[in-house]
This record gives sequence, structure tokens and C-alpha cells, in this order.
Amino acid sequence: MKKRKTLSKTNFKKNTRKKPQQNFFYKNFLDAVAYTKKVKTHFIFSLILFFTIGIIGFIFPIFFVEEIKNFIQELIQLTAGMNSFELTLYIIYNNIKSAIFAIVLGIAFGILPIGIIILNGYVLGFISNKTASVEGIFILWKLLPHGIFEIPAVLLSTALGLKLGLFLFTYSGKNKLKEFGNWLINSFKVFIFIIIPFLVLAGIIEGILIALTS
Repeated sequence: MKKRKTLSKTNFKKNTRKKPQQNFFYKNFLDAVAYTKKVKTHFIFSLILFFTIGIIGFIFPIFFVEEIKNFIQELIQLTAGMNSFELTLYIIYNNIKSAIFAIVLGIAFGILPIGIIILNGYVLGFISNKTASVEGIFILWKLLPHGIFEIPAVLLSTALGLKLGLFLFTYSGKNKLKEFGNWLINSFKVFIFIIIPFLVLAGIIEGILIALTS
């Protein structure tokens, strides 16, 4: 009986040691999911703006032509010689960097997130037009697999940045500094537990597609 009690106490201690760590990740993941509901309006705005600008870029690929061509050329030169693994890491790194910039620098009244939406939307529309004109409209389906994860993740980051940037205009309660801190913490929870996994998945898929087509 004593042995059984000793063993049960040992097992209980082991379980209690595991639970705090499990609860930490699970709780923060739930916090992140719950906070995404609070940026629903900002996300919808980002989504509409992104696709509107994307359509404009596709129909009227006449603005900033040289700048976009130079950007693409620089990107090709920068990634030349990279293997599929290095290219995947490069894509993931750049997407994560853009996402964190959209959140943190969105504090400046949400100006940067809107700029990111407009820039990404127009460039995507522009490149889609040029690609479709050469290889046909059905080539655009190849953008779908990684876009399923990448576009929502990027737009969610801009939505978080917009919410933070509009804090002074939308929050009228007391303890503004504390509340802003809560918004910022929850934004980083979303970034860590939702945005990063989505961008990693998108980068892996994009890297595989590039490797298969090269």
C-alpha cells in the first residue's frame, strides 16, 4: 500500500509539472484566437482594400512599372544560387519581418499597415497580369496553395496594426495605458501562435512549388 501511495504521489507530481507548461501554451493560443475576433472589422477592411487594389493592379498594370521591374530584378539577383531550403527560409524570414513591421509600426495611426496592403495588393495584381499574359490565366492557380496561408496571415498582421494605430480614436475608457498594453500583448500572442505558423506553412509550400517548377 505504501509503495502504491508513493508511486501515485510521484505520478501526481510529474503531471502537475507538465500541466503549467501545457496550460501556458494552450491558454495563450486561446487568447490569440479570441483576440482575432476583436480585429474582425479591421481584417475585413484589409481584405477588401487588398483585393480592390489587386484588381486595379491586374486591370491597370501601368503604375510604377520600372520600380516594380527593378524590385523583381533585385529579388532574382538576391536569391540566385539559393537551394530550395535556403529559398524557403528566405521567404519565411521576409514574410515574418513584414508582419512584425505591420504590427509594431501600425502604432503610428495605422499608416504603415495601409501602405503594406496597397503595395502588396498592387504588386500581386501587376505580377499576376504579366504572368497570365505570358503563360495563360490558369497559371494563377499556382498562387493559390501558399496564398491560402500567406494572404490571411499578412492581412491579420495589418489588421492588428490598424487596431493599435486607431487606439486613441476608438478606445474611450479609463486606464488607457494599461488597456493599450493589453492590446499590444494580445497582438503579439496572435503573431506568435497564429501568424508565424501560417507564414511558415506558406513559405514551405512556396519553396516546394519553386523547387518543382525550376
